Amino acid sequence: MNELSSAGPRTEPADVRLRSLRAEAETARAVARAKLSEIRSERAAAVTDDEHDPEGSTLTYEWSLAQAELVAAESSLDQLDAALARVAAGTYGVCVECGRRITQDRLDARPAADTCIDCARKHARRTR
Repeated sequence: MNELSSAGPRTEPADVRLRSLRAEAETARAVARAKLSEIRSERAAAVTDDEHDPEGSTLTYEWSLAQAELVAAESSLDQLDAALARVAAGTYGVCVECGRRITQDRLDARPAADTCIDCARKHARRTR
């Protein structure tokens, strides 16, 4: 779970959905950490050169994938925590850039969104 989106509109309160997504991200982070720990143990026990093993993925490759999963889960947690803070402050669904309402369709697609689609597009153009 490194995606903050889902199919279809939601009817539950935003904080309930955000907390559910946060729990999923916590699980994803725990799984990634467990994978990294397992790979660390495999590396410590390895006596062969797995970088030249023709029989599949290397520990380095597996480490890179698990590390990317950890980074994605932690990013999701950061975004969800920020969204939950906006819920608590009464500003969830309000664009942090322009102050307009974020459409429900956008919040359905990206529950942790902090900008409206217009501001998100402007930001995307600036970072290209």
